[in-house]
Amino acid sequence: MKITFLGTGTSQGVPVIACKCEVCLSKNLKDKRLRSSILIELQNKTIVIDTGPDFRQQMLRENVEKLDAVLYTHSHKDHVAGLDDIRSFNFRSRKPMDIFCTKDVLNALKMEYSYIFSEKTYPGVPKVNVNIIENTKFFVDDIGIQPIQALHYKLPVLGFRIKNFIYLTDLSEINSVEKSKMLNADVIVLDSLRKEPHLSHLSLDESIALLKELKPKQAYLIHISHLMGLHDDVNSELPTNIQLSFDGLQLKKLYFIYICNNLIFEKNYLL
Repeated sequence: MKITFLGTGTSQGVPVIACKCEVCLSKNLKDKRLRSSILIELQNKTIVIDTGPDFRQQMLRENVEKLDAVLYTHSHKDHVAGLDDIRSFNFRSRKPMDIFCTKDVLNALKMEYSYIFSEKTYPGVPKVNVNIIENTKFFVDDIGIQPIQALHYKLPVLGFRIKNFIYLTDLSEINSVEKSKMLNADVIVLDSLRKEPHLSHLSLDESIALLKELKPKQAYLIHISHLMGLHDDVNSELPTNIQLSFDGLQLKKLYFIYICNNLIFEKNYLL
């Protein structure tokens, strides 16, 4: 499995338009964040979670030439605004794009993109093959995917577990049943908006507390606001197995270090 972080920012992205804070003015490329999305390559399949407003730019940057499926976490604009640009993949593959979403997300997509779902279409309109999912395991071909349900304030959202990799963004609350689906993970990618509490997102302290409970080997924080602070400064304050993600970060083979009887051991594991 290969994971590419297409974008790691919150709904406004970083830098924020017209903002002059030190994060928005930073020259460090790790402080430049497109809207959150992730690319998964596994078993000769290429899957994207969420197509935000920066989807086209992200596909071009990563030179993605093949896309087999799109999974949607929820219907907010920063997660669905790039759907129209799947038309390029329709043209290359000569077939509709498989999209996986809940009924509520589909209803929102139909309102936002009525021309895609209309009975009367025209040449060049994106073509989709809709797969309705609920909070039960589903498959993209032979790849098993376990949804994880959480609340984004009052809005139900889905995260996804693929093997021992978990992606869960945009949440403020998750119950014990859903947490149990996140145990024994190699990698968890988790929402963390800023240091201060927020109505609909986890704060940095809340994200760290949840990760300490779940105990993944490695965790990366995502959906990051400019209010979080400078990437390098925040990273230096985090536990070694929890780090801020950044745009373009790729995970292939990961390593973790543990100490026993004053001896340092390094172990590698594949996603």
